[in-house]
Order: sequence, then C-alpha cells, then structure tokens
Amino acid sequence: MSSRRRIAALSVAAGAVVLGGAGAFAIAQAGEQEPTLAHSAARYTAPTGGHDGSLAFTTEVTASSGVRSLKVLAWPAADSQLGKKPPTAKELAAVESATCEAAAADTARCTYTTPVSTADAAASPHGTWHIAVLATARNGTTTLDTRAADFEIG
Repeated sequence: MSSRRRIAALSVAAGAVVLGGAGAFAIAQAGEQEPTLAHSAARYTAPTGGHDGSLAFTTEVTASSGVRSLKVLAWPAADSQLGKKPPTAKELAAVESATCEAAAADTARCTYTTPVSTADAAASPHGTWHIAVLATARNGTTTLDTRAADFEIG
C-alpha cells in the first residue's frame, strides 16, 4: 500500500472514530434529558354529609430511561405561611409518591389520590391551591414543577 493510501485510510478510520464518539456522546446526552409532564390535572371534592372528600391528581411522565417516581404535594397560593414560597425539590423528595403505571415504552401514567376529612378541609386556607411534583427518571434526572396543576378549595 502506498503511503498516500495509508494516510487516506488512517484519515477515514480516525474520522469514523471521531464521528462514532460524537454519536455516542449525542446518544448519552439524549438519555440524560429531564422527565417531561403532560396532561396534568387535579380534582378536589369537598367533604359532605359526614363523608370524606378527596384530592386526585393525574399526569403522564415521559423519560427516555423510564420513570422511577413521582412525588406529589398540594400547597396553597394564598398568603399563608405555607404559600409564601413554592416547595423545593428537597422538600418534595420526602413526600408521598403517586402510583405510576406504564403507558408506553418511555411514558408512565401517574395517579395520586388522598382523602380529605371535614377537619382537614376546615383547617385549610380557602382559594387556589397548586400541585407541586418532582418527577425522577430511572437514570436519576429530575424535573420539579411547582405548578403542575391547580384546584380550588372554597
């Protein structure tokens, strides 16, 4: 093989290694994308006639590595101690999880439901409340949405 052909062959091989490395980097970057939320909704039912009410929240979480968990917390928008600042990711990491079921290869449909007693409803600030969520993918990336959905207590 002439030296010119050898240099050309080495250049092509080096180019393939560089391009292959860039492709692997792009795939690794794509795998590290934060989870995304879609179709989030909250429904609050007030307690009546001696029966508990409920708070239900649903959303779809998409993460290329799969969904590990979805933490859910309701917080008031009113000017109360609780409503002064949105919850942090650290605070949400310690709250209850939604139940998530696979809806597609990389998407889970998550539902969180909790009862609301008459005493809880009476002690809660009236007005708009927000649902904050912390979605965690299997690869450890997270998404914090402090206003994933709203509901009214009145």
